[in-house]
Amino acid sequence: MKFIEVTLDGWDTHLDNFTRVGSLCRDLDPGMSALLADLSERKLLDDTLVIWMGEFGRTPTINKDAGRDHWPRVSCALLACGGMKTGQLIGATDRLGGEATERPVQFGEVFATLYHNLGIDVSKVTVNDLSGRPQYLVDNGLQPLKEVVG
Repeated sequence: MKFIEVTLDGWDTHLDNFTRVGSLCRDLDPGMSALLADLSERKLLDDTLVIWMGEFGRTPTINKDAGRDHWPRVSCALLACGGMKTGQLIGATDRLGGEATERPVQFGEVFATLYHNLGIDVSKVTVNDLSGRPQYLVDNGLQPLKEVVG
């Protein structure tokens, strides 16, 4: 199994959110679409898992510095290829993007999906901690997103 990570820093937009996100998207959008087109041309879509995400979302309101702060209650992720059922949106938020209103997804479900697609069983105990308690890759009971697994 091979892994490649591509990083585009600068999304921590506490200041001047709109200018900075516009600039970042001018770099991200053509790169992401070129990657997916290249994978398609080479017939690698089923064998390549593409993930685009951060560790949290941004506030639905603008702060005093025309920026957006950390917002853990709503975020987004793009999962593509890798044999998943793609081309869909899962979940919805209120009109401001501040609260989940339909099908909230937990990060653990996203990770369970990624592990599932890599052939890793998330229900198995990975290790027992020093107290003998079992430790899992994701919170016990979280499963892959049924909407995208084959």
